[in-house]
Amino acid sequence: MNRPYQSMYGPHIGQFIELKRKLGFKFVSGSIILSQIDSLAAERGETASGITKGFTGIWSQRRPNESGFYRYDRIRHLAQFSSYLCGLGIQSYIPRLPRLPKSTFIPYIYSQEEIRTLFDACDGLRARQARKDSCMICMPVLVRMLYCTGIRIGEAIALKDGDVHLDEGYLLVRDSKNGRQRIIPISRSLVSVCREYLGYRDLLPSAKTSSGHFFVKVGGGKCGQGARAWFKKCLEEAGITGSARLHDLRHTFAVTSLAHMAESGIDLYASLPVLSNYLGHRSIGATDHYVRLTANMYPNLINATEAVCLDVFPKFRNYEAD
Repeated sequence: MNRPYQSMYGPHIGQFIELKRKLGFKFVSGSIILSQIDSLAAERGETASGITKGFTGIWSQRRPNESGFYRYDRIRHLAQFSSYLCGLGIQSYIPRLPRLPKSTFIPYIYSQEEIRTLFDACDGLRARQARKDSCMICMPVLVRMLYCTGIRIGEAIALKDGDVHLDEGYLLVRDSKNGRQRIIPISRSLVSVCREYLGYRDLLPSAKTSSGHFFVKVGGGKCGQGARAWFKKCLEEAGITGSARLHDLRHTFAVTSLAHMAESGIDLYASLPVLSNYLGHRSIGATDHYVRLTANMYPNLINATEAVCLDVFPKFRNYEAD
């Protein structure tokens, strides 16, 4: 459903969002920011057909408690939209982007002992009452799949039954963050866990009316954000405190994979493109920060040549947040 826009820019905002999505972008956060631009323009009663310098100045002001990254993103989307208007022949002011803030975020990397404790906590989950919207039944296999494959939580819960090929031992990831379809091989142990899960899942009364998704709630619907709440309970049960998150299973997979490569004598930078494609990153630069993190965590595994190569790629601005 198209969002109703109220300002002078409204029709062009709708067209710009539609163009982005036709090009394959989900453009969720971008559409939210553009709707805020529309609201501000309507509130100020803007009459110019293009973005003015005065409007840009007001939009670019830092908001209370706003992070530097979000302000940068707001201005970036305004600049893109303004450039789009210029392409249509509408004179529009394109703002200069501020300096991108440096990120100090470091992902949480689970230890092998913590992973074993997490698996035990997932296996021991029990529901206090029967609820059709509960996805507790998925947790033992979902957490193992995230840790063993490194796929994103959104990619996992979007898997359909036809995307999980247990006989051949691979997953087909279609609904990727970057729009890249890719094949993920899975181990025999994970295949065994998936088969066990399906045995229980198919006993549910809702099995015949399932949504077709691999991970489902008790009522048959697609497993959603409830997985994060159950994972939080697993963290508490496992005694893991601090900044640990569900998405950090993906970070742990990447670092652990690189550590195993280094231990086996495999050149990390020669294998970096493989890991980058496997993780579904747009560029090698997005994967390179895992090499740095692995070097810090396992200094004895990185040889002198690879240590020198740590600066071949420019430092990536931020870790993947979700």
